[in-house]
Amino acid sequence: MKVLVVGSTGFIGSHIIDYLCRNNQNSINIIATTRNIEKAKKFTWFNDKKVDIIEFDISKTNSDVYNRLKRPDIMIHLAWDGLPDYKNISHIEQNLFENYFFIRDMIHGGLKDITVTGTCFEYGIKNGPLSEDMETDPITPYALAKDSLRRFLQELKKIKNFNLKWLRLFYVYGNGQPPKSLLSQLNKAINNNEKVFNMSGGEQLRDYLPVENLSEYIIKAAFQNKITGIINCCSGKPISIRNLVENYIKEKGVDIKLNCGYYPYPDYEPMAFWGDDSKLKKII
Repeated sequence: MKVLVVGSTGFIGSHIIDYLCRNNQNSINIIATTRNIEKAKKFTWFNDKKVDIIEFDISKTNSDVYNRLKRPDIMIHLAWDGLPDYKNISHIEQNLFENYFFIRDMIHGGLKDITVTGTCFEYGIKNGPLSEDMETDPITPYALAKDSLRRFLQELKKIKNFNLKWLRLFYVYGNGQPPKSLLSQLNKAINNNEKVFNMSGGEQLRDYLPVENLSEYIIKAAFQNKITGIINCCSGKPISIRNLVENYIKEKGVDIKLNCGYYPYPDYEPMAFWGDDSKLKKII
């Protein structure tokens, strides 16, 4: 079986390739795409014989893309530009259509099984546990573009036969996370021996997963077809931002004070939300 990972050098993609290499069976061939071979070289899996690396840019797709990417049986699609700038209009004007046309061309070429990552921001400003059957109400260009891509693919399913798993990701942390993320900023402050860490009030309740767990969940979801459609990828357990930061500081064994309230709360997130992981539990 051939498994294609699109966006292999991103934060999540690199961990998924690592997981596949560690748990790979002889019957699985891993195909990884990257726009920059030089970037791929920094990962340990670059020289792994199990991984077939292809330099590829989805914005330059064409009708022969399925053959060019070696006719995979399963595709895990993670690619998306411009994060974490959720309010940039390019998510709608560029990313949405580039990703849709690429996936469409893969399906028209013969691909029958795709797993695509969405976002919890598709739900909009809703507090409490979020379940997959809720209506979406995105309020940022990023969330609107992701929600629109899902709808486009659901329409495509009406005329093409393929399995679609749409994984709504919540909050992820771990090695290689974007430098502007909360824990990356905290790590930077710790490494610089700063005495104070500026943050928001920290009372927001969020749903966090280590990237290693998320990678396992994505792969398990991609490799099955009993449960398809929208699937929350989450812990199902809310934690306050302040508690998350305090726990991290305790694990690191460092002395740094929190300056809570320095930053305002984001206007594109509700104060308290987390994922309902009932569907996910049936998979993992």
